[in-house]
Amino acid sequence: MPIEEVDQIVAAPSLVRAMRFRDVVLFLVITGFSVRWIANASAAGPSAVVVWIGASLAFQIPLVLTVLELSSRYPDEGGIYVWTKHAFGGFSGFLTGWTYWASNLPYFPALLYFMAANALFMGGAHGRTLAASPAYFIIASSLGLAIGVGLNIAGLNVGKWLHNIGALGMCVPTTILVVLSAIVWARFGSATPLTRASFVPGTHLKDVIFWSTVAFSLSGAESASMLGDEIENPRFTLPRALLISGSIIPLLFIVTTIGVLVALTPDHVTIISGFMDAIAILAARLHVGWIVAVCAALITAGSLGQCGAWVAASARLPFVAGIDRYLPAAFGRLHPRWGTPHVSLLVLGAISVVFIVLSQIGTGVSGAYNVMVSVSVITFFIPYLLMFAAAIRLQHEPMPPGAFRIWGGRPVATLVAAVGFTTTAISCVLSLIPDPSDPNPILSFTKVAGLTAVTVLIGVALYLMGAARARRAALATQPVQHAA
Repeated sequence: MPIEEVDQIVAAPSLVRAMRFRDVVLFLVITGFSVRWIANASAAGPSAVVVWIGASLAFQIPLVLTVLELSSRYPDEGGIYVWTKHAFGGFSGFLTGWTYWASNLPYFPALLYFMAANALFMGGAHGRTLAASPAYFIIASSLGLAIGVGLNIAGLNVGKWLHNIGALGMCVPTTILVVLSAIVWARFGSATPLTRASFVPGTHLKDVIFWSTVAFSLSGAESASMLGDEIENPRFTLPRALLISGSIIPLLFIVTTIGVLVALTPDHVTIISGFMDAIAILAARLHVGWIVAVCAALITAGSLGQCGAWVAASARLPFVAGIDRYLPAAFGRLHPRWGTPHVSLLVLGAISVVFIVLSQIGTGVSGAYNVMVSVSVITFFIPYLLMFAAAIRLQHEPMPPGAFRIWGGRPVATLVAAVGFTTTAISCVLSLIPDPSDPNPILSFTKVAGLTAVTVLIGVALYLMGAARARRAALATQPVQHAA
């Protein structure tokens, strides 16, 4: 029996449609926008604004439009996993889900360390004394992860409030930063000269590599689609939520980057605390120092909400793979009380804790962790390559009744997906190039390329074992034929 014929041998368990239109919009905002990336961009100077615009045109808009049509065609649980499976079969669907899920493992420690670092601003000078404490970061990050996983196990009708509050926790401090920077710019001028020449992007190798980071930070439009069976009227809700969030997110990145540069020069922007450093400087100049602790608390809540949202999205991939029997059936089970994929959530949380601890153990392991972060960028783009290719392939299929079609029909949809595929492929290549300051670029390239290959090969091995498991399950359900 072909593998594709046993993909759906087990009916999907019933899920609660807890996500309404407002929840989906805020979910897309919290997974698509983060002040973590503002410091990275600001360190490149005003030219980052032009790079944001270019990345929006070449990557984010094609991504939003492609997800918009695919999520309306197939508004099912698992999102990107389902789309690529429809286009290319079970192997492509599983590999898409596996690489997407694996890329998030080193993402959670980075996000939670950012949360822990910014939480210290709530304690003023006393709180900053913990900035060099590994124990503090491990404990704070583990607690944050436990909150994100625990609330999601309790159900999206509970967990969604963490996501919603998180979205506000990111957007309100961003608004405060923009307002403060506008006042300071009008009264005292900008710390960074904002001349016409300063907005011209550099073309050195380091600048070009930076472009792929910007593209990576504009990802996430597909996140809510993972919860398709938990969204009210997803074929109607997802496209409209994507249009709203897709318009807001690039604007937030652009205005916030300018706000940070009003407060700081690029060489004084630190990656982990640049956003809060900018707020602290602006608040001091305007004698409103109390606002720093408020923003720190909001950013902490925003990071928690972001963690919870990505936990929810990522955990649905092993869940649907468990239903298809490509992973053990336990992954496809729902909690008897809350109706959530608790096994998938708990496994994701447990492995993420391992990554949190590894990132703080010795320089050797920390170095390995940094390589894994680079690997996560490439493995995150692999599902996008498959998704854009699937969007082109599926143009041959008729649109279901009520599905949302990209304006211009099949030719425009194909062109949009092709642009997204090309930009993603270029970003993958750029991510493989070591930093020009790397003392051993050949070794770094070998590690990143090798670990990426290992990640993919593990996915292939899991698929082959799962396919064999699915065949056995299919044979077990067939009636026994007796000889006459």
